Amino acid sequence: MPFNYKRNCVVYTGTHDNNATLGWFNQLSEWEKQNVLRYLGALSPEGINWDLIRLALSSVANQAIIPMQDLLSLGAEAQMNFPSKAEGNWEWRYRPDALTEELCDRLKTLTYTYGRAPIGS
Repeated sequence: MPFNYKRNCVVYTGTHDNNATLGWFNQLSEWEKQNVLRYLGALSPEGINWDLIRLALSSVANQAIIPMQDLLSLGAEAQMNFPSKAEGNWEWRYRPDALTEELCDRLKTLTYTYGRAPIGS
């Protein structure tokens, strides 16, 4: 849980070996979803992926890593790697036109809001 993090750690919403946040959340039972929402307080209009991105960036962890799939609000279809599966791995690619100005501005705003931008930039 983020409130237990120490400063000298890395927080991430996912890795190359797990489902994207939307895919993960959608496969949860209703009881599990309610526990996540209770922790967050509510589900924002931007979606659970942006709620967890905000939670990661607002943590005390020194580093925050956000997979591109979460930034692009993609689900299970964009999982990068399937551990112990011999084929179908590392095939997902983002399209350059997916990196919109709106997406860049949203990430930039959160980066500044939570003090993760270099000073003076």
